[in-house]
Amino acid sequence: MPSGKVKWYDAEKGFGFLTRDDGGEVFVHSSVLPKGVTALKPGQKVEFGIAESRRGQQALSVRIIEPPTLARGARGRLKRKKPDEMAVIVEDLIKLLDELQSFYQKGRQPDAALAKKAAVVLRAVADDLDG
Repeated sequence: MPSGKVKWYDAEKGFGFLTRDDGGEVFVHSSVLPKGVTALKPGQKVEFGIAESRRGQQALSVRIIEPPTLARGARGRLKRKKPDEMAVIVEDLIKLLDELQSFYQKGRQPDAALAKKAAVVLRAVADDLDG
């Protein structure tokens, strides 16, 4: 069974791409993820079957081998953002959340672009905090 790593995956769209260990990329759709798995994270090691489609190779029956790895420095320690970098990121996040709040207080949904931006930023900050 071929193996590789997740190159990228968009949970909202339900698809992404895997990079094969032996080279090349494979399309992956949410329908082939293991039961209970709703998203893949870049760097996760996976095994998968492959089917040829009109558009190229497509993953079948994905199995997660290991959770995503976090970047590590030369001494094996996790590479985390510096506190002053995180302070700026959190400040920007607060401004973005304030903007979202103003829509909700007015009884409206934010536009799709703002909602998408907030989701991307929240995921990135969560990954940094979780590291």
